[in-house]
Amino acid sequence: MNKTRLACAVALGLFSLTASLSVVASETVNETTNKKRAETELVKRLNSMEKRINSLEKENKILKLSLEQPYISDSEPEISARLKAVESLANSYRSAARTVENLQGIETSVGFTMMAQSLSGAQRDSKNDELNYRADATVSLPAGSIGASEGFFFSHFRMGQGLGLENPEQAFSSLNGTSFQRPGSTTSDSTVLLTQAWYQLDIPLPLGGNPDLSREHLELNIGKIDPFMFFDQNSIADDETHGFINQSFVHNPLLDVGGDIGVDDFGFTPGIRAAWVNDTLSPAQYTVSMGIFGAGEGASFENSLSNPLTIVQIETKQNLFVGLSGHYRLYYWHNANAQNLSENKQSHAGVGLSIDQKVDDYLTLYTRLGWQTQGEVKFDRAITLGADFGGSYWQRAGDAIGLSLGYLILSDEYKAKSVDLVGFNAKGSEQIAEIYYRYRINSQLTVSPNVQVIRHAGGDKQASTLSAYGVRAQLNF
Repeated sequence: MNKTRLACAVALGLFSLTASLSVVASETVNETTNKKRAETELVKRLNSMEKRINSLEKENKILKLSLEQPYISDSEPEISARLKAVESLANSYRSAARTVENLQGIETSVGFTMMAQSLSGAQRDSKNDELNYRADATVSLPAGSIGASEGFFFSHFRMGQGLGLENPEQAFSSLNGTSFQRPGSTTSDSTVLLTQAWYQLDIPLPLGGNPDLSREHLELNIGKIDPFMFFDQNSIADDETHGFINQSFVHNPLLDVGGDIGVDDFGFTPGIRAAWVNDTLSPAQYTVSMGIFGAGEGASFENSLSNPLTIVQIETKQNLFVGLSGHYRLYYWHNANAQNLSENKQSHAGVGLSIDQKVDDYLTLYTRLGWQTQGEVKFDRAITLGADFGGSYWQRAGDAIGLSLGYLILSDEYKAKSVDLVGFNAKGSEQIAEIYYRYRINSQLTVSPNVQVIRHAGGDKQASTLSAYGVRAQLNF
């Protein structure tokens, strides 16, 4: 019994030992197999990575060569094409930004005026029907700074053909302020002229102070100038392409049609101007200015600084009539190069007043007064007055009606010499009236029917009343 139990125990132990050795052997074989598989998988992965690296290096070489070319080819890698497209777009934005930066501060305008007129009532050989046009282009360019002072350059180009009806009979006033043509030239000649070219420097005050806080400044101008840009201005009677057409209503008649302004045949002259502008009591504004301009021969750059035209003006902008704006200008002029009735050189002087004032939201009144204080002239006092009615009164906000009256009162010297000078006994005054309707077709185009009447042209009480009918078309850009 004991031997049997011993044998069973020995057998059981041998079986257990054999099983254990079998398991250990099996695990050893499996571990070796797994290692071989892992090594094989690792080799495969390394080979794949090597191939991918070689592929990436090849693609990178192709991409590098592609990016070195400025153009996009048909065989362009997609990423290269996209990068070039983005770069091109970025460059276009930079170019546009530089263009905008370069254009900043530049202001331009272009205007084209065409006028057709017909005259009735003339007894002498006068033009009866006339057509003319005029084109204007202005460019204002920033001209740098001097410390806190800012400068800009202004240029004005003009061309045109046709003299219009001009001055019929012996009339002082011209029926067409829009006409422009080189004197002595034929109507086929429409040469472009540089009519204005001047520089302006704006100097904030006080000197050395903070320009952002400045409420006063000086303005200095020098060059070839239209004096009426800075003197005798008026908000509704200052632009023959937009408002009144009769030249006596565009500026002070004593200076303009009377000739005391002394400019060249085109209306311009070399000169300098200085002005002090005060906005301390804004919205009110006060300005004192002085201009010295070439007159007579000096206007054509001959002895330009000899015997000049001098103008001094005091002006203010005020909000009257319940906050409605108005401008009041008082000025004195002295022309040392004017002419008397015999066309001999003589010094002239006078005083002028120009007022425009809104009295309602859509109604502006104006008047100009002129007194000749020195010199022998055809008329020595002038009164013009009128009104501009805005189209909002009849639901046409872009339209307007203009009405103006004028009296050019003859001087005693002219009345005494008129028989010898013009062949009739001149008395009283030349009387002028104008009415127009400005019809707005769109933001660029307006059409203005116009009627003018002149009584006692040149002070001739026997002269027939002259009537002029016209239509003005105006394009602005």
